[in-house]
Amino acid sequence: MNTHLLTLLIFTPLAAAALMSLVPSRGKGLHKYIALATGILQLVLSGAMYYLYRPTEAEHGIADEQLYQFASHVPWIRLDMGSLGRLEIDYAVGVDGLSLPLLFLSALVMVIAVGASWKVAKSVKGYFILLMILNMAVMGVFSALDFFLFYVFYELMLLPLYFLIGIWGGARREYAAIKFFLYTLFGSVFMLLVIVGLYFSVTNPATGAHTFNMLLMMDPANHVPGSVFSALAGQELFGIPARLLAFIVLFIAFAIKVPIVPLHTWLPDAHVEAPTPISIILAGILLKIGGYGILRICFGIFPDAALQSAWWLGLIGVVSIIYGALVALAQRDLKRMIAYSSVSHMGFVLLGAASFTTEGMAGAVFQMISHGFLSAALFFLVGMLYDRVHDRNIYHFRGLASVMPRFTVFVAIAFFASLGLPGFSAFIGEAFVIIGAFISGSTNGILPEWMAIAGSIGILLSAAYFLWTLQRMFFGLPRLKGGDAWAAALRADASARETLIMVPLIGLALLLGVYPALALDHINTSVLALVEWVNKVR
Repeated sequence: MNTHLLTLLIFTPLAAAALMSLVPSRGKGLHKYIALATGILQLVLSGAMYYLYRPTEAEHGIADEQLYQFASHVPWIRLDMGSLGRLEIDYAVGVDGLSLPLLFLSALVMVIAVGASWKVAKSVKGYFILLMILNMAVMGVFSALDFFLFYVFYELMLLPLYFLIGIWGGARREYAAIKFFLYTLFGSVFMLLVIVGLYFSVTNPATGAHTFNMLLMMDPANHVPGSVFSALAGQELFGIPARLLAFIVLFIAFAIKVPIVPLHTWLPDAHVEAPTPISIILAGILLKIGGYGILRICFGIFPDAALQSAWWLGLIGVVSIIYGALVALAQRDLKRMIAYSSVSHMGFVLLGAASFTTEGMAGAVFQMISHGFLSAALFFLVGMLYDRVHDRNIYHFRGLASVMPRFTVFVAIAFFASLGLPGFSAFIGEAFVIIGAFISGSTNGILPEWMAIAGSIGILLSAAYFLWTLQRMFFGLPRLKGGDAWAAALRADASARETLIMVPLIGLALLLGVYPALALDHINTSVLALVEWVNKVR
């Protein structure tokens, strides 16, 4: 199997950014065409990898290298540290059933974001260069198997997002950008301390040196007895078991990205002030990095602490589901409503993960994939409306169906798909999460059954705010705050470019809703390995 495909997928955007830097700023059209060509190439590469991937049974759980395909492992940094030993940092990348679907999702969302950026007029060269750097960092995060490399890509995402929101955003863009930056940096700083502690707690059996290799960190056989985060000794820090404290720190860092209540407050501000393409990336990709980090790193390296915290994780998931839905129901700004709906829908990811059942975890990963392209579709639709009349207030629109029929069809399908209507992808993800939560309560005794019931209430609330918004804005006699001027601007309806972007997103939601095995066949093996890995410590 070609080991260079993944590296090519990761670093193609960096080559595109370098090429863009050589193109004069006046060549505005060329920058966006380079970005589009890069995105399409990545989509083809990720699609080819998805087709070539063959799920493999893991004999030694998620720490088994055989589980990861398209892998590359090259020595990167080697440094003799005297009495502290030898520093080993590798360029180690690979994908399994957890990461590969998210890579394909990221490639698709990036193409959508480039399409949504077609009319950007301010500092076009800088905008698309930053977009390509962000693209590279995202692909690297989902592929890294070395914790130091993961942290480099994770931090690299911050800079382009800060500028993309702070320069190209709305009226309060500086506030939103700084809030996003500080929230994420807060989690990252403490994550670095855990990474260093893990480094000195794990050795490479082949060389005897300390290592950042995440697969070696997952295996207790490689832990140094008595070290701070060793699985073989019960160390304490500040009166808390060291492994539990490390789990909590990493969980908070990733939970900020998910985001879960009460660490979610950066999200509505960032979405409202960010330009439409960046909102698409935030909802479609960035939130999934939080869920991926919890499953891959928190559960993979600290399964004992994860099981110990399962009840609290489930509770946080339920609170996020209900709270996000209730606040979405109270919103007047359409974009802010969808932002809070993301808080609610990502709560299902945490609830499914906390169930520690195959059904729940598979549902959590499927929900991340489904929410990725559905949220991208929703934010793109809001951007279509805002581009025409520069207003998003739900109460300023009525009867849009008679003014923009094609746009109304897209919105209705996206709303019904997002609220979990059978036949669409969100139904599969949420149903599996609820089933997993029930099984966890009745069979494993990990989560109480009332959490599954509370999750079901969240689905009902999502139907309430989506259907109320659909009824309020699109049906009845036309009444627009901007009068005839708005009506004239809106009658253009969805353009050919906008239709070309929306049709694949809606088609994918329908395809995965009717034939979920397209994703579940890849997800299942890795989820089974993760569930068995965690249950070993029970």
